[in-house]
Amino acid sequence: MKEWYSNNKAGIFFDDIPNVGIRYFVPTMSDNDRISIEKYPFINKKNLKVRLCDYKKYKTYNFEIPKGYCYDGASVPKLFRRVIGPNTDNRFLIPALIHDVLCENHDYIDNDRQFSTEVFNALLEAGEVNAFKRFWMKHAVNFYQKFCSWKKES
Repeated sequence: MKEWYSNNKAGIFFDDIPNVGIRYFVPTMSDNDRISIEKYPFINKKNLKVRLCDYKKYKTYNFEIPKGYCYDGASVPKLFRRVIGPNTDNRFLIPALIHDVLCENHDYIDNDRQFSTEVFNALLEAGEVNAFKRFWMKHAVNFYQKFCSWKKES
């Protein structure tokens, strides 16, 4: 595994450089395919093994993101795109990929919402997203997860 980024909270390792692409319309495409692309315009182009290390809890998590996994990129509301940037900003694509996978698979990291947020922040930092944008993106994601999407499993 190759170290992608590490700080005092989290370590992020990949077996290879992530390869993300943009899906696009073709004339022969069905309406369902077009709807899918509108909702999830980005695609993981090869199998990607991921290792996340939680340095505070001394835990390591391993999982794989399959080739063909589609996702929506950074969910930046239109109102904030002038400040944060567009959801298509290439600095956001890998953080959004990993974070979306974690949001869909809470068990990959033992249902640890806070660690998911730390990983997202670390990936934004690795992508050289400035501190102001990282602060707002991290807290927006954390707020959304806390109140809207990330429920403790029984």
